[in-house]
Formats: sequence, structure tokens, C-alpha cells
Amino acid sequence: MLSSRTKALFNKLNCADSNWKAKIYGDNPNNYDNTNEQVVTCYNGVKYALGKAIVTGSDLKLGGASAQLQSNSDWYVDLTFNGTGTKKFATFTSSLYSKYAGSSTEPLNYFAVVLDGTPASVAYISSAITTGNGQIEGTFTEAQADQLVNVLNYGALPLAFQEVSQQTVSAELGSTQLHAGLLAGAAGLFLVVVYAFLYYRGLGIVAISSLAISALLTYLSVVLLSDYEKFTISLAGIAGLIVAIGITADSFVVFFERLRDEVRDGKSLRTAVERGWHRARRTILVSDSVSFIAAAVLYKFAVTDVQNFAFTLGLTTLVDVIVVFLFTKPMVSLLARTEFFGGGHRLSGLDPARLGARSPWRATRRQAVRRQPGRAPGGAATAAAPAAPAQPRTNPKEA
Repeated sequence: MLSSRTKALFNKLNCADSNWKAKIYGDNPNNYDNTNEQVVTCYNGVKYALGKAIVTGSDLKLGGASAQLQSNSDWYVDLTFNGTGTKKFATFTSSLYSKYAGSSTEPLNYFAVVLDGTPASVAYISSAITTGNGQIEGTFTEAQADQLVNVLNYGALPLAFQEVSQQTVSAELGSTQLHAGLLAGAAGLFLVVVYAFLYYRGLGIVAISSLAISALLTYLSVVLLSDYEKFTISLAGIAGLIVAIGITADSFVVFFERLRDEVRDGKSLRTAVERGWHRARRTILVSDSVSFIAAAVLYKFAVTDVQNFAFTLGLTTLVDVIVVFLFTKPMVSLLARTEFFGGGHRLSGLDPARLGARSPWRATRRQAVRRQPGRAPGGAATAAAPAAPAQPRTNPKEA
């Protein structure tokens, strides 16, 4: 039985108006979301008068709604009630079934799943449900079934929102932040370049080349992912790319320092490269593995913006491993064969004297000392040995 107030609201309701809820109930949710009062609502363009709530979301078991696939490829929603909900729903469905015998055309035989005063589904009672398990069937798609499941499982959670602050963001703000992020990346890259040349001198060429190749590979990866996987980079993703500068710098710093340690121990450059690489690669792999695991965990459990940061961080970590193994180390091995680096030029960054080597491996010239016949090195006279037969001289160029 409808109250006079409900009848008046029902006659006033116009479902063709998209703003019907505000015109009927105003802005106060308690006017249309009170489970102890009759309300009017719209569903698929049809207006309904709803009685007081018989069963609420708290009467379902935790996660008691799930989407299931029927044999005819349609989806349905399975319901599992707790003890209190089982009794309520059994009494409700038994009463309607005894009155209307499962009629699909009798409006009073319908019940609605309602969220915020608007039905998410309207169904009729085809039989009394007394076991605590029911089904809402229809021509649901998977997305529609999942949406109804979410309403049933989470719609009863006690959520309340309070406005703490309000900020209007213009379209220009995103562009400003993007430019600021790119400027920060360029400044960081410039400082790394300056540091590499001041501290490592000639080896700075290898460091900057490694950074350039890493940046190129990362850019190509982002472009390909954008084209084929619909990847979209955000400001957080740009932050991940900026952090990658430090990851790549860490790798060549570890390698170069190991290399310089070997030079300080008196090793020749070729030997120092191999021994230094053998000691550095494990440290590089461990460091990059930790960064990649952190990125993977962050991507798994974070939200969208942080996921974008984690994805670019993990991507650039993989790129760093590729660059340091396939470019940085082979490049240093090739440079070790040159006179500039292999001879320990003072601008190469591998000058033994500047590094404080204990036994510099820079080649030294030996000066021949002519001795007078019959004189020992200490100045004592000695007997002259018989002269050997003269041998024909051989032109060294022909030898």
C-alpha cells in the first residue's frame, strides 16, 4: 500500500528527465536512500514505486555475490545469504510466490537491487527461495553481471565522504608540469655529463654514450608500447624515466671504480678491464635486480599513477642491464687497446700516476750501457776474451 506522499511523488516523477532525482528529492541522499521509507525511482526509462527494504547488503555473506556463466553463454548472478538474510529472503519470496505464483507480468511480484536510490537490477520471483542461495538470471553480459556483483558485494559498505579541499585544475597545468618534468630530467642529465667528464675524463665518453643509447632504447620501447599495447605515459612515468638516469650512472660508476682499483694494483689496462668487469658485474646485477623487484611489487599493489612510475622504472632497469653488458663493457675493452687509454694518458682517466698505482704499468725505456773491453762493471781489469769470427751483418729490415 502506497502512502499519499509516495503517490504524489510517483505522479510527479518524469523518467525522461535525466535530472529526475534532484527534482524529486533534492541534494540530500537521505531523501532517496532511506531503507525504512517508500521511494520512487527510474529504471531503464520506467518509473517504479519501491517499498521499504526487506533485505539489505549486510544480509549477504561476505563476497556472497558472484557472476557465473550459463550453458547458453548468458551470465547470471549467484547469491549466498547469511543466517539472518536467509530467513528474511525466505519469508519475502515465499509470500510473493504464494500470492502471484511466480508471475512475470505482475508488478507486485518484482523486487529490485537498489544502490543510492537507483535500481541496478529489477527481477521477478519465480519460486520461493528458502535455502539461502538464489540466482538472478537474465540476458546479462559478463560486464553487466560483474557490475551487479560489485553493487551487491560492496554497495553496503559504510562509506562517507567529507570535502577537505577543492582545487580547479586547468588544462594548462598538465602541460606546465610536463615541461617542468622534462626540464628536471635535462638538468639531471647535464649534471651527470659534467660529473662524468670532470671525474672520469676520457672514460666520460663511454659513460655519456651509455646514457645516450639507454635513452634511445627506452624511447623506442615507449613508442612501441604506445602503438601496440596502448601504453600511455603520465607525469609519474616521466619521473620513472628521470630516475633511470641515476640507475644507468650507478652501473658505469661501479664498473669504472672497479677498473681503477685494478689499475691502482699495478695491472695493465687489458687485464684490469677483465678483472674489474668480473668483480663489477655481480654488483651491477644485484643492484638492478633489487630495483626491478621493487618496481614489480609497486606495479602489482599500487594504483594507476604509481603503476606508471613503477612500469617505466622496471623498463629502464632492464634497458640498463642490456646496455652495460652489450655496450659499456665491450666499448671499454676496445678502448683499452688504443694508445690513448692503454698507454695511460693523463686525460684518459686511467693515468697510473694520478690514480696512485703502486707499480705503474706504463712502459719504460731501457738504456744500453757500453762497457770497455777488459773492464768489469766495478772497474777491475779482466782478461779479454778471444774475438769471435766476424759474421756478415744483416740489414734489420730484411731480417
